Amino acid sequence: MLFIEIARMLIETAAALLGVTLLLRAYMIWLGMPSRNPLAQFVLALTDWMVVPLRRIVPAFGRIDSASLVGAYLVAVLQLVLIFLLIGAGVADWPWAKVLLVSLAQLLRWALYLVMWLTIIHVILSWVNPYAPVAPALSMLVRPFLAPFQRIIPTVGGVDLSPVLLIVIVNVLLLVFANAGI
Repeated sequence: MLFIEIARMLIETAAALLGVTLLLRAYMIWLGMPSRNPLAQFVLALTDWMVVPLRRIVPAFGRIDSASLVGAYLVAVLQLVLIFLLIGAGVADWPWAKVLLVSLAQLLRWALYLVMWLTIIHVILSWVNPYAPVAPALSMLVRPFLAPFQRIIPTVGGVDLSPVLLIVIVNVLLLVFANAGI
């Protein structure tokens, strides 16, 4: 049915956008990104409504923003619950252990997409406008992922090819997830 497919696509898109933003918030806090950066301000503004109340319940562990991670996990669980409700599965029929496990796998998939898109945006921005206000933030976010490849792959004609290898590896991992049925 077309309505169900449209509703499912909207649920998955909204959940992915919110879940990835919550993961990005946790990652930015872990890296120690200054909150005065425009990207950090944007992410904090989008997620404060969920993370601030969760902080009262879920304490942080060192540099790990556990409230953001728990929020992203809750979004993944809610996504699956809404999809089950959409397709008409009864609550008694839900495999709750599988829902919780698939939600965890969804978090990992969102994290991989986050790495891939941050890398793509970083590369495009470095070509188009390397002095954009968000450029230092994007560079700070992708540096931990690109650094190991930059030590291995030399620049060719002044062009850094490490993002290509990172994107290929992320896509391979996403294919592994898809073929594993996760």
